[in-house]
Amino acid sequence: MLIGTEHEYSINDENFNPLAINDIIIKEISGKVQNEFSIEKITISKELQKHVLEFKPTHPSESLISLEKELHSGFLRFLALLDHKYKFLGTGMHPLLKLDETSYWEHGEEGDIYREYDRLFNIKQHGFLNIQALQVNIQYKNPEDMILLYNKIRSLLPFLIAITAASPFVDGKTTGFMDNRLIYYKENQKRIPIICNNVISEKLRTKEDYMNILKRIYAELEKENANILCREWIPSMGVIIRFSRNCLEIKALDEQECIHSDMAVTAFLLSLLKSKELSLDDEENILLELSEKAIRYGTQKLKPELEELYKIAWKNSNKEEMGYLPLIKRRIEEGSIAEMFVHQARKEDISEILKAFEKSLENNKPYETPEVINEPCKVSKK
Repeated sequence: MLIGTEHEYSINDENFNPLAINDIIIKEISGKVQNEFSIEKITISKELQKHVLEFKPTHPSESLISLEKELHSGFLRFLALLDHKYKFLGTGMHPLLKLDETSYWEHGEEGDIYREYDRLFNIKQHGFLNIQALQVNIQYKNPEDMILLYNKIRSLLPFLIAITAASPFVDGKTTGFMDNRLIYYKENQKRIPIICNNVISEKLRTKEDYMNILKRIYAELEKENANILCREWIPSMGVIIRFSRNCLEIKALDEQECIHSDMAVTAFLLSLLKSKELSLDDEENILLELSEKAIRYGTQKLKPELEELYKIAWKNSNKEEMGYLPLIKRRIEEGSIAEMFVHQARKEDISEILKAFEKSLENNKPYETPEVINEPCKVSKK
């Protein structure tokens, strides 16, 4: 199964103030303002937010280890080309950003698209200007495989949200939620609610079911004279179908603190998708309720379910995936990045934590707190 991942990192000065300069950086390295350019085996792209750049493998791979090596090597080369003069951060939102500190990409056709977004939805909100996602793209073989994978991923979304929660701060303050990115993301296109559908998409029986969702979205956009947005990427549910790439794109996940952690999340997902014994609720109201728990508490209120999922993942993992899964075990026991972030912020200045996150990204080493922050649960590997 071919996998491709997309990673979004904020650009910062030495004090972790966000810098809205992705076009300047792209021009500095590639020689011109353009949507993307390549270094080694990775592609670096602009994002809607001018303080964010996206990093992805130029080609998908069947190996998570290969993806990790390519991405980290390319990222290090990118830092060297910039002479390490900026600091880069993962996590689901920039924890300190004020909306007037950034803006959106205004160049070329993409600029036209973003201006249309702004007209319809008002881009000047955290749900557009301050979100950073880990996107996982999974290839499907045929329409039947597509529907099977789609429905499985849909039912797993609450648990993936819990594991990846990494956005507990907004404007430098905690809000009581572990995944603020999704709170804003769910509301950023409320003028046309079907585009996001509260992150949980409708269960599919056939390819035509999904085509009908697209038609309904396009019809709403056409009513608003926003035909430029009638593209297959416009849906922003937790999982969407990209027919042009024969893949499913998972959009509900907060960016983690380093590439290795992103690969661990991906390994957890891939192991679960191979399981024949996976039996999950698929009723929309139940999935919404579970998602709300994940958004508010991270892993804390879903530990028994996550423990069972871990056992299933371990049982169905291959040798490569087994190497990543112990990190997921730690996240279940000790909490998501958001939970660790909030805990540690009670004891030290947030700037010190951001320094640790920045080093974690550069060195590709998962962030750890000195102590366990949640009541440990016994998660068996067998």
